Amino acid sequence: MLSRPTLSQQIETALTRSRIAVLIGPRQCGKTTLARTFVQQDSLNYFDLEDPVSLARLEQPMTALRDLHGLIVIDEVQRRPDLFPILRVLADRDPLPAQFLILGSASPHLLRQSSESLAGRLEIITMDGFSLAEVGDDATNQHWLRGGFPLSFLAQSESDSVAWRKNFTQTFLERDLPQLGIHIPAYTLLRFWTMLAQYHGQVWNASELARSLSISQPTVQRYIDLLEGVFMVRQLRPWHENLKKRQVKSPKIYFRDTGLLHYLLGIRSERDLLMHPKSGFSWEGYVIAEISKTVQPDEVYFWATHGGAELDMLLMKDGKRIGVECKWVDAPRMTRSMYVALDDLALDHLVVIYPGDQKYPLAERANALPLNTLAGDDVFLALASQG
Repeated sequence: MLSRPTLSQQIETALTRSRIAVLIGPRQCGKTTLARTFVQQDSLNYFDLEDPVSLARLEQPMTALRDLHGLIVIDEVQRRPDLFPILRVLADRDPLPAQFLILGSASPHLLRQSSESLAGRLEIITMDGFSLAEVGDDATNQHWLRGGFPLSFLAQSESDSVAWRKNFTQTFLERDLPQLGIHIPAYTLLRFWTMLAQYHGQVWNASELARSLSISQPTVQRYIDLLEGVFMVRQLRPWHENLKKRQVKSPKIYFRDTGLLHYLLGIRSERDLLMHPKSGFSWEGYVIAEISKTVQPDEVYFWATHGGAELDMLLMKDGKRIGVECKWVDAPRMTRSMYVALDDLALDHLVVIYPGDQKYPLAERANALPLNTLAGDDVFLALASQG
């Protein structure tokens, strides 16, 4: 396994200022492995809610938890949402004998009890699979093709990686979703998910997909919100400026993990990927995912007008507006659309991420940056720099 020092530091920092740290992210992204660096699995302070022994110990949760000291880890907490009111009581003790690190595979809106019961007592950290910064830019092609799920990325061969992603998809649909109380037939969701892969990197059109699946538009929207809530897809919301231009108001859809996207698109090798008609959209989603992991912006959007101007990513962080374009080309140049975005959105800087190896200026406040920039120590500084 690869070390994940940035995430470890985020957890340590959260525990210095909050009574409860919540680490959320998709199944199999490495949450449990990371948590075991804080509390060993055989410790009395470790509870895995997929382990019958831990479930038996928590049959009377107040009795099991109240006398423990130090850091207590509760893994897969979505299986026992009834624990949240008890954690609130335990976290309010003064003096505080114990803090909690809670791991979950669903977003707070799917675990509404956590946000309601523990308001003001917790800090949420979102985790994905390995980032490019963690695997290193020498592994870029493998990371893009296989995605960041540890067991997919670290598989011995491409066929082993594909087999893992196939099994993950099946288990996710047949077991994980029903455990969250989501009772939609696995075949229905797989068909929806497979069709959704064709929309990766495009503006979302729920009515078009609803017609294709012969279901209602609200049902389609419920499915997409569900997949977003379990960290499978990202809905990138549009930004609206007060301009005299008609602006796109629907979100864009991206798979959070390119490995799962490629599996559903039938891409099985690097050659398949480079020749696939969706390779450009896949690479755009890969860049957006890596920037989101590494920069952790305060807000993130895309922007587009019906006149053709667009911006793949608009980052808001530390009072700055950074525009990002993702170009699967050898040597990107400024386009009319980029000039419009610079002026209309009053960007502090515009960067064009491309698969080359040289940084060079494109225009005033605009640079081309190689993809390996995203494996650096201060990605935000690189994106915001006018050097």
